[in-house]
Amino acid sequence: MTQMMETRQLILDDESPVPVYAQLSEQMLGAVARGDLSVGEQLPSVRDVAARLGVNPNTVNRAYAELERIGVVETRRGRGTFVSTRRSSRGVPRLSEIAEPFVARARALGYGGRQIVDAVAKIVRRSQ
Repeated sequence: MTQMMETRQLILDDESPVPVYAQLSEQMLGAVARGDLSVGEQLPSVRDVAARLGVNPNTVNRAYAELERIGVVETRRGRGTFVSTRRSSRGVPRLSEIAEPFVARARALGYGGRQIVDAVAKIVRRSQ
């Protein structure tokens, strides 16, 4: 029996310039990357997510379609949307893949390791 992600885990930022569908797909992608969503786990239905968040079902559909396009989820007709068992590693970035270009750019601008770590720690504290 597969588990299902809970819609209460999804949060939208109305002040963000990032489109709602992208906020949703990024949160789900992050959950897969962190291991919070496992292979084979079912995502909530489009209708449930839309109702819970007060958005148009087409918006949720677009988020799911984006995840399916990059191979992170698969839709099983009549059954729902699930974390793909054929998931490609290129579709789910690991934290180190996100951090490497940032660190490289910061170093190229002349920042040292301690400065980079301190800046990231400050941002993490501020975002909690």
